Amino acid sequence: MKFGINTFLFASPFTTRQAPRLFDTFKRWGFDSVEIPIEDVSHIDPTRVKAELEQRGLVCGSVCAVVGPGRDLRGTPKEQEDSLAYMTQVLDQMMALDCPTLVGPVYSSVGRADAVPGAEYRRQWKTVVNHLKTLCSRAEERGKVICLEPLNRFETDFINTVEQGLQMIADVKSPALKLHLDTFHMNIEEKNQAAAIRKAGRHIGHFHACGSDRGTPGGDHIDWPAIAQALRSTGYDGEITIESFTTDVKVIARAAAIWRRIEPTRDEIAVNGLKFLRRMFAPVPSRSGNARRSASAARPV
Repeated sequence: MKFGINTFLFASPFTTRQAPRLFDTFKRWGFDSVEIPIEDVSHIDPTRVKAELEQRGLVCGSVCAVVGPGRDLRGTPKEQEDSLAYMTQVLDQMMALDCPTLVGPVYSSVGRADAVPGAEYRRQWKTVVNHLKTLCSRAEERGKVICLEPLNRFETDFINTVEQGLQMIADVKSPALKLHLDTFHMNIEEKNQAAAIRKAGRHIGHFHACGSDRGTPGGDHIDWPAIAQALRSTGYDGEITIESFTTDVKVIARAAAIWRRIEPTRDEIAVNGLKFLRRMFAPVPSRSGNARRSASAARPV
């Protein structure tokens, strides 16, 4: 597994100009990869950003789709059109970034929670299915993967659970569509996070590690050992990315409802979170290996 960090912890929007300073810091802390939210394709020069990553031995493990107001695959015709155009442009930038995965709530604008009648929900579902078929076809052409993220009930009324995400994958029927799971949202919506991870199984394409309060992974009440065991059982070996927020980045703090300082500093979220995750997801020695070592230790010399 590779361990990454989302730049939203330090900047919004992320721009090419910020890359050298942030990437130097991420490398010094020991991260393997960076998750870049692209708020607008004009904000970065993907070729330059890739060069800055390579210079430090980092990779862009994922690009996060930023789907705020005006970008909505179940919205007005213009919002649907604009969303498809935006995500297609992001897929193009991912080619230059050599980034394999587009992640996030690609299906709807974050914060939209209308509680529509069942018939309207089914109509919206069909609309999103059709758009995701188009988007996934473009991803397949580029050799990329799209991972849709179930969000909690306060951020969307559309896809909240692994089960709903799996249904969307079944309806779209594209090998380019997978699940993006996030421990913060799962803590609210899933009855048992480990069970939900096992149910998602081979469909997991990306994983966000975040404290139950949006703070440091491991400094909360989440059952991390059970999550680590469940994720290993699926065979997942992709990115585990810290996506936590603080009051330091005002626009993200407002969007994520961060009204107080959850941790002393955002640096501590990154550093302590990474140490915890590396320890929690470290390879487990096989029983046969343990047995061999025990037998060897028991032999007389």
